[in-house]
Amino acid sequence: MLKDKRIGFIGGGNMGEALISGLIMANSAKPENITCSDVRKDALQELKDKYGVNTTTDNNEVVRNSDIIVYATKPQILASVLKETADALDQSKLVISIAAGVPLAAIASGVGKELRLIRVMPNICAFVKESATAIAAGDFVLEGDVEMAKEIFDSVGISVFIQENVLMDAFTGLSGSGPAYMFLIIEAMADAGVKMGLSRKDSLLLSAQTMLGSAKMLLESKEHPGQLKDRVTSPGGTSIAGIHTLEQGGLRTTIIDCVEVATKRSKELGEATIKNFENSK
Repeated sequence: MLKDKRIGFIGGGNMGEALISGLIMANSAKPENITCSDVRKDALQELKDKYGVNTTTDNNEVVRNSDIIVYATKPQILASVLKETADALDQSKLVISIAAGVPLAAIASGVGKELRLIRVMPNICAFVKESATAIAAGDFVLEGDVEMAKEIFDSVGISVFIQENVLMDAFTGLSGSGPAYMFLIIEAMADAGVKMGLSRKDSLLLSAQTMLGSAKMLLESKEHPGQLKDRVTSPGGTSIAGIHTLEQGGLRTTIIDCVEVATKRSKELGEATIKNFENSK
């Protein structure tokens, strides 16, 4: 679907590079059909040398020469970049934003015209091609637009389509912030291993691999996590003793509360962002 599409990236930072790398490695897009802009000439040269893509310091050149434009900028500068490029945008182009915490309503307000808008939120794991990504569509997208967005972001992990106004904040609380929760759990398990006598290096490696293996087993088996848990816990064994302690400590409730608080915070930040966009007009 993307083979003959010209794809532009405004912003050649870590996430922009991760997406460019993913598209080329997945053979979803040709390097000569990708154009990237950035203010840092050294970063652009590195992208050109590494991936063979086109580069420019002119954001409007990216918009003019692309069928799909991915705004991979920091949230605090998205409003100014949208304003800068608004005249070159029209409904012939699919516009995708990955700016964290910026709702579709704010993007639409910043552009001031009816466009085929899609908001996407990958997480940090895109850097290792294992992102969990949410995709939400605006009112004027065409048939096939969401599928093209999915193809782009499936190149760096897996993506799901959700309803913007209802669920994007929930995604942020669960998977957007989720890697931080997982890193904390891995670190805590490593600390426990050290307390029990393992070296720090071995304990951290074993903790990370245990989480990786468990997640892979769940995804590939498609079994319910409760079923997999039961396969590990034998009567009177070590695993059920450990689980009993986790339940006593309120692990389940704490994680649910954690995601709920992060979701509410995401909503608050989104509402503040909309006001900032309106004030920048």
